[in-house]
Amino acid sequence: MTTRNTIISAMLIATLVFWPAVHWPAATTAATPSRILPEMVTRDTASRIDKALRYLERTQRQDGSWLNSGGWGIYPVVMTSLAGLAFLANGSTPESGPYQRSVSRALNFVLNVAEAGQQRNRKEILIAGEGSESRSMYGHGFGMLFLAECYGMEGDKTSDRAQRIRAVLEGAVNLTARAQSDLGAAQKHAGGWIYTPDGRSDEGSVTVTQLQALRACRNVGIKVPRSTIQRAVLYLKSCQQADGGICYSARSRGNSLPAISAAAVACFYSAGIYDTRTGGAGVEAKMVERLIEYCKKNVRVDGGAGHYFYTQLYYSQGMYQRGGKDWRDYYPRIRDRLAGMQAPDGNWNGDGIGPIYGTAIACMILQLPYGYLPVMQR
Repeated sequence: MTTRNTIISAMLIATLVFWPAVHWPAATTAATPSRILPEMVTRDTASRIDKALRYLERTQRQDGSWLNSGGWGIYPVVMTSLAGLAFLANGSTPESGPYQRSVSRALNFVLNVAEAGQQRNRKEILIAGEGSESRSMYGHGFGMLFLAECYGMEGDKTSDRAQRIRAVLEGAVNLTARAQSDLGAAQKHAGGWIYTPDGRSDEGSVTVTQLQALRACRNVGIKVPRSTIQRAVLYLKSCQQADGGICYSARSRGNSLPAISAAAVACFYSAGIYDTRTGGAGVEAKMVERLIEYCKKNVRVDGGAGHYFYTQLYYSQGMYQRGGKDWRDYYPRIRDRLAGMQAPDGNWNGDGIGPIYGTAIACMILQLPYGYLPVMQR
């Protein structure tokens, strides 16, 4: 997750009312080889998912966290949030399911770090906490996403833990809104995000974490400023190139990048803005169509340059939400590709960042057909 090969995106929607409804998973059992499986999820795939989740379960640290190499390394909030999302994608929640204990411990860890990161004005919360992550807005974004998904699954919204989560999310949204960059009046104050809350700049992979997290917060009833989303929409529009792809940032453009463009596709669909083939209309629908065509030509399932797991995390969401022939063509290829990359103990060492990162992302991709994660639903 560094510089130009990293990911940018924006939640493309002019007003918050267009965000689609989501459905929160009821108590459920894990996706074991014995259950009825969704289309294209084979018995082998289910076995690999189960092996990977068991790997995550046994590498969780005593305090409920993960680091990028499991019991050691860095990025505790990022890795704990990604691993927690992998369990949620299997149907476990903080209150039920075979991995309930792991999810609950992860939730408590992120919640405790977030509460310790409350800012001096008491209205903003940096979920990663000062000094706990070298680039704190990554932890902030992934942590906000994980906590929002957990909050949606809390059965009793009046419980102490649910109230704590809500308070953290409200403070986290305040910080994200305040930290958004401003490209000035000439670009209608469009803005993205950078590594730290006070950086006042924009960078792709940070931007996508903030915007997907804001969407998850809005889904569970947390107030998100409309202007924050509108400015992010303008930001992405300013980054689309003549070839349909998305460049590194509005401030440092360069060529279109496949990873950035894949993330943008996922955010179009999750925001309810579709291409012309799937029912969209108007200028924005045509923009999405051009973006998809760029990705189909430039995002490779069989390899590609740099940040493979991060690219496929977002491209898989885009293809799943697009559905139809593109999804039916894509899923078997990524399924089989990941099968050949899995280590004997169940992990994937993703992008050289570490096995927790790669394993969590691979699990989320492979479990998309289950439809348990609201933020990734159709």
